[in-house]
Amino acid sequence: MEHLLRDINDPSTGTLALQVQQKINGLKGLLGRLSEIKSYLEKVISDKVPINNQIVYNLQNIFNLLPNLNVDELIKSMFVKTNDMHMVIYISSLVRSIIALHSLLINKIKYRDLDVVLDREAGIVVNSPPAADQPTQEQKSPGKSPGKSPSK
Repeated sequence: MEHLLRDINDPSTGTLALQVQQKINGLKGLLGRLSEIKSYLEKVISDKVPINNQIVYNLQNIFNLLPNLNVDELIKSMFVKTNDMHMVIYISSLVRSIIALHSLLINKIKYRDLDVVLDREAGIVVNSPPAADQPTQEQKSPGKSPGKSPSK
């Protein structure tokens, strides 16, 4: 069944992969900048480089602009948003699986009679399941149910 799911063309996959790649590149750039800041501050501490007040002023502005992430409301809203995104991903996976299974069943029903004919031509004896339009044993005798004896 996995090969059927791989063959489904999802146009949103390309943009999602692009967004993830852009975020990864952004985080790599941020890591590089933070490494530069760390290196500069280590050199200032060891007196290899003199203090540049403009750089210190910009670093202070950066740290002052960082949000306070210890607010309970923010933490709760982040959990809710994450759970919502995971629910959407889960539901979409379920829907894709159901559609794939439905297609498999449609295909099986469509070619069921062809399989029986081909098996007969090949000399294979197979007990074919009753067709959908043929009544089963329970449907032929509506008054009796299996496993119950008639009341006396």
